[in-house]
Amino acid sequence: MIAIGSDHGGLNLKNEIKLFLIKKNIQVKDYGSCSEESVDYPDYGHDVARAVASGECEKGIIICGTGIGISVSANKVPGIRAALCTDAYMARMSREHNNANVLALGGRVIGAGLALDIVDTWLSSKFINEGRHRKRVSKIDDIEKKYLKEK
Repeated sequence: MIAIGSDHGGLNLKNEIKLFLIKKNIQVKDYGSCSEESVDYPDYGHDVARAVASGECEKGIIICGTGIGISVSANKVPGIRAALCTDAYMARMSREHNNANVLALGGRVIGAGLALDIVDTWLSSKFINEGRHRKRVSKIDDIEKKYLKEK
């Protein structure tokens, strides 16, 4: 299952992505927002990230106006590797090299056609779980663990 969430700036793109996923027979859990009223992106980034980190959902997709704020918020949740992607190459690399488990997009930055291509590429790409890629992701995990222990 894919968790999806957005603030008001990503609402329209979120709805397009949601329909795209449903048409591909992919289960989606929508964490909001559901209106164009101004809301706070950290709330939605956190909800999606928590669902992924807990194992409730396999992956997550988050959208705000630029994708920056919501990805920063999601990355505060331990175990989350949210990647802001603006093209399919970045999406593929975020999965293959960084094992990103949350995709962040900017609803005011990219159009629906490009976003759907990014989502499709991201979902079909797999982590290269060996060699330098495994080593580097392990280092990311170690950094996170270090700061969690210091609290």
